Amino acid sequence: MTDLTELTAVRLVDGYRKGDFSPVEVTRAALDRAERIQPELNAFVRLTGEEALDRARRSEERWRRGEPGGRLDGVPVTVKDILLMRGHPTLRGSRAVSPDGPWDEDAPSVARLREHGAVFLGKTTTPEYGWKGVTDSPLSGVTRNPHDPSRTAGGSSGGAGAAVARGAGPLALGTDGGGSVRIPASFCGIFGLKPTYGRVPLYPASAFGTLAHVGPMTRDAADAALMLDVIGTPDARDWSALGPAPGSYTDALAEGVRGLRVAYSPSLGGQVAVRPAVASAVRRGVERLAELGAYVTETDPDFTDPVDAFHTLWFSGAARAAQRLRAGQRELLDPGLRDVVGTGARYSALEYLAAVDVRMELGRRMGRFHEAYDLLVTPTLPITAFEAGAEVPKGSGLRRWTGWTPFTYPFNLTQQPVGTDGDGLPIGLHLVAARHRDDLVLRAAHALYEAGVPVSPTPAGS
Repeated sequence: MTDLTELTAVRLVDGYRKGDFSPVEVTRAALDRAERIQPELNAFVRLTGEEALDRARRSEERWRRGEPGGRLDGVPVTVKDILLMRGHPTLRGSRAVSPDGPWDEDAPSVARLREHGAVFLGKTTTPEYGWKGVTDSPLSGVTRNPHDPSRTAGGSSGGAGAAVARGAGPLALGTDGGGSVRIPASFCGIFGLKPTYGRVPLYPASAFGTLAHVGPMTRDAADAALMLDVIGTPDARDWSALGPAPGSYTDALAEGVRGLRVAYSPSLGGQVAVRPAVASAVRRGVERLAELGAYVTETDPDFTDPVDAFHTLWFSGAARAAQRLRAGQRELLDPGLRDVVGTGARYSALEYLAAVDVRMELGRRMGRFHEAYDLLVTPTLPITAFEAGAEVPKGSGLRRWTGWTPFTYPFNLTQQPVGTDGDGLPIGLHLVAARHRDDLVLRAAHALYEAGVPVSPTPAGS
């Protein structure tokens, strides 16, 4: 018999249409899986079982009449607890946020999913305010890797990544301000997309400003394209949102990679020390792109590590997020976040604007780079998943999570679309396109999935 928790959203919709199974059956299976993995992985801050089943029953009736209410009618989805979901508290991983309502509004991405009939299973874990690249918080504890629970699931969308990887819904909404969709996608072995900034509207605005993106976390690129077709539409509450998409991302998948110009940068010009197993797996994926018809050149983008500028912008955002908290509330914060908040509060306006200048120059350089290359391919991360409950690998000598994520945060500065395609434990292929060319990222990832490429066959313990 078919394991309903292993089916993609595309397959679920097709099955509903054919009458192979029902939204109620699928929702019950997904909820059961979520409840079973929760003690081991801690992926959820709350499950919304009765509400989910009610939505599934209504969806089942629409499908029975042959009148589905949208493109994701009856498909289970989870929502990171950074994004508003009507009727439920959004605590942002913090004991300093009051659960008192009213919680009467959906974030734009949640609203679009609701309009298309999606079934909400619950809210997934995040570190406090999404501030770091792993998922643990004073509120909800440690979220663990679905392939090896002694390791981290990554972050800050770690609960979302763990849930999708273990069958608790095929679709998840994550947020990404420095890698927070792509890091857990890589560590958990799923697909994650950070769309072009503004493609998925965000409200309320993030304290981290235009570094913060909303994106899909899914089993494969086809599901991400379907999800982006739904959530990537304008919303008046986000003044920086883009206009309507130029076409269907789902339809674009069939165009493949033949003829695309691909730049392969194994280490950003030697700036990053990459673990050999990671480098080998990513090179195999790149070789497959060439076999599928892409023109691959090993070359590097022309920039040096912008980590100091990123820290200025990111830490300032953290200070802004905590600005309204009283002294007693600040004492409730994650100690690492308190440290970052203190650093961010000491930056001057001129230092902030100097970081903006670095960001604009980086964006210019990448814009010129993509005049020559359609895609840039790198590893998503230079390492595999490390021990759960730590911000950095033990013995690494690193202080902050940005020390082990040098491939991810630069492209939040540039606002480009980036996807990571992982399989197994935990190596990701990082695909970067020019702004507004989300379709190219999805096309390349889909071509690899269709070709059955195992990007990361690394065994646990490597």
